[in-house]
Amino acid sequence: MQSTVGGDFMSDAARTDETARIQVIEGLEAIRKRPGMYVGSTGPRGLHQMVCEALSPGVHAALARGAGSVDVTLTSDGGVRVADDGPGVPFESAGDASPPGLEAQLTRVYAGWEPGSGRVLRLALFGVGLSTVNALSSRLVAEVRRDGVREVQEYARGVALAPPSPAGPATGSGTTLTFWPDADLFETTDCSYEALAESLRALALLNRGLRLSLTDERPPSGAVTERFEGGVRDFVAFLETTAEGAPVHPDILAFEVEDPRMAGTVEVALRWRDAGDSGGTVVRSFADSGPTHEGGAHVEGFRAGLAAALTAYARERRLLTAADPDPDADRVCAGLTAVVSVKLDRAEYSGATRTLLGGAEVRSCVEEAVRAHVGTWLERHPEQASSVVRRIVGAAGRA
Repeated sequence: MQSTVGGDFMSDAARTDETARIQVIEGLEAIRKRPGMYVGSTGPRGLHQMVCEALSPGVHAALARGAGSVDVTLTSDGGVRVADDGPGVPFESAGDASPPGLEAQLTRVYAGWEPGSGRVLRLALFGVGLSTVNALSSRLVAEVRRDGVREVQEYARGVALAPPSPAGPATGSGTTLTFWPDADLFETTDCSYEALAESLRALALLNRGLRLSLTDERPPSGAVTERFEGGVRDFVAFLETTAEGAPVHPDILAFEVEDPRMAGTVEVALRWRDAGDSGGTVVRSFADSGPTHEGGAHVEGFRAGLAAALTAYARERRLLTAADPDPDADRVCAGLTAVVSVKLDRAEYSGATRTLLGGAEVRSCVEEAVRAHVGTWLERHPEQASSVVRRIVGAAGRA
């Protein structure tokens, strides 16, 4: 018997032969065949994503507890160690209703930690879980410290070499993953300390109570360690270390608002600096702790709310005449150092890269929050308000 395909005849025998040649690749083997599909690239960006995937469960667990530490170490032999101080994820699940055990998370795609009712931080761009880290590592060692016992299991290219085994008593509790990216899959296995430090610093400063550290054991001169913690006010202070000009006012204005209309929170910190009429603006924006390099609804709302608050204050104080135009957002933001962070139950992004946030509700809620809180700050701090507003109004008059 024959069948027609695209105008050509194919016998049943030929079709059977073609079907036999089709390979179905599943699980960790599929990840190893196409690593770029799971971590974005086989270059430095892919390595960075592997660390973020390994970091994600410990960070979410720490935030669920309200506080906690995660330590990342770039080891002298080319590995990456990620250790947290949580209760320790058991290798085996405690039952059908319990989260997957660590062994399942390391060997089954998408068998990762479930956040429950908490908001999920966008730490890893692709979010495919620990199985990707395991699959793309030539070697991985998992250690669990729980109930006074230390257990260890080792993997090679995603395959367990032996069942988990006791390795002596445990001091404290937590989970540690040490992995070595596979040199057969990646263009380089040399993780960038600078890129990781930037990501960890932002993550810690956007999430109060989270303590992160990064240690580099590779330099011949000795190990280097940085520790990151604080809040968005500290984030602005850090950004100001390389910003132009002196502060226009002594206080960093910071606030956080939860708004059910956008099903999330907005957190803002800002301060103006005397950086000239049109320069020195630094505004860093984030959605679910992931950088939004292209901005989006939250940044638009921030700029609009800021301009509205300052314009209203200036007109109430008769610093602007009826003939004067309202200062636009560019003028208002000149010399500004600010951090704008939203955490949403259902974030909407424009584009696959998730660096441009959408959502009309987000824009309006952020605008309203910024206008209200900046307006209140101006009212309560008249001397600082005068320095800010007169500078902006004066600049607008010269424009």
